Amino acid sequence: MVLAARLICFSGELLDGGPGVRFTVRHDGTEAPAFAVRFQGRVFAYYNRCAHVPIELDWQPNEFFDDSKVYLICATHGALYSPADGSCLGGRCNGRGLTPLPVEERHGAIYFIPSEQTS
Repeated sequence: MVLAARLICFSGELLDGGPGVRFTVRHDGTEAPAFAVRFQGRVFAYYNRCAHVPIELDWQPNEFFDDSKVYLICATHGALYSPADGSCLGGRCNGRGLTPLPVEERHGAIYFIPSEQTS
């Protein structure tokens, strides 16, 4: 079964290093929080779950970047992640990164691309 791409937001809603957009995906039969951000001109999306403790990252609604706008940061323990691939860059994530989600930007919009594991 082919699942249709799902609109997350319009391209103009994601500014480089700016606020992200939250959305949800179905994973293992439950709704899971996720987010999309723009970094160095590209859009990236991840489950909104710290690798250290499964809590949401944003320190204010839709705020995922640290003050430098270079790293994603966990509001609870300060773990730092690469916006480009979700890898752990420091803190309590202990080498465990964020789980990426497939997204695509086309025709002025950003879409989540569901799979058999997520929808």
